Amino acid sequence: MRLIHDPQEYDPEDVYVDLQPIVGRRLHLKCEGFNFAGSIKLKAAMEMVVTAERDGDLLPGSVIVESSSGNLGVALSMVAANRGYAFVCVTDIRCNLATRRMMEALGAQVHIVTEPDREGGLLGARIEHVRRLCAADDRYVWLNQYANPSNWQAHYRTTAPAIDRHFSDLDVLFVGAGTTGTLMGCARYFRANRPDVKVVAVDAVGSVAFGGPSLPRRIPGVGTGVRPQLLDEAYVDDVVHITEPETIDACHRLARRGFLFGGSTGTVVAGALSWLRDHRPDGEVGAVAISPDLGERYLDTIYNDSWLREQYGDGWEMRAEPLADTSGNELDNEAKDHVDTVSSLNSALR
Repeated sequence: MRLIHDPQEYDPEDVYVDLQPIVGRRLHLKCEGFNFAGSIKLKAAMEMVVTAERDGDLLPGSVIVESSSGNLGVALSMVAANRGYAFVCVTDIRCNLATRRMMEALGAQVHIVTEPDREGGLLGARIEHVRRLCAADDRYVWLNQYANPSNWQAHYRTTAPAIDRHFSDLDVLFVGAGTTGTLMGCARYFRANRPDVKVVAVDAVGSVAFGGPSLPRRIPGVGTGVRPQLLDEAYVDDVVHITEPETIDACHRLARRGFLFGGSTGTVVAGALSWLRDHRPDGEVGAVAISPDLGERYLDTIYNDSWLREQYGDGWEMRAEPLADTSGNELDNEAKDHVDTVSSLNSALR
């Protein structure tokens, strides 16, 4: 029996899915959604809060405020409730309804930004709203996940060493890029300890993190409208950009094999398969991808046919083919039609 007293004490590090039977490639998926916050963001939330307490920035009566597309907001809601702080999450219209309700159930106030900033998009508008709150009340403490080194240090201490322990033959690690906290923590760790391991960032088409043009994005998690302050590209070996139809396609196909993951996971898996296809066609590689969360919070969006048609048009519908042709045979006509559908949607959205 494992007995805990605080919800953040339970954060399993050793849950992996062997994706080879599904995708036809040697690829392991590190699952970070099996804690009480439901995502990898619990690590950053705890590290930032504990550091702020240690440094004297968080005091009794302080109000934590943070901008989040969802998962960090839930994690901070949980940590704040457990440690006796009020919490205000500033999010935007892309945040899933289930996520907002979870934050409110944990006692947080949720402010929803509806209009994008002219240059920084919805993220820029969220950050400006946070700054106004802090300027109006000195009880507010902005942890600032976008620039706070505790964000990446959490993964340098925990996520990367856990992967290192389990995969002595690791060749390449795939990490989604949002604030780049997970990415930089893992990339810095492996550069210092196992420089032979390639760390590949997976970003969304429309994200500006690695210098691409800013385009509308509907799925929260991976991607950003403002260049991450934590990002140091010198530690990143390669970058893959994935469209939203590719993300959704990967999510649906994993779900058809019983694995319900979130949108960020779909992006990372699609990116990993794209990179491996282009750079390791022989399949002889030890590869791990990081799954930030599970899929329950996305039932009203990426797993909802009505939402998909509303966002992407009538060409989209949920399919049941595997992610890859694992038999080595040529794809059947239905699968070919599906590939053509995704390709046409990608072309329309690029």
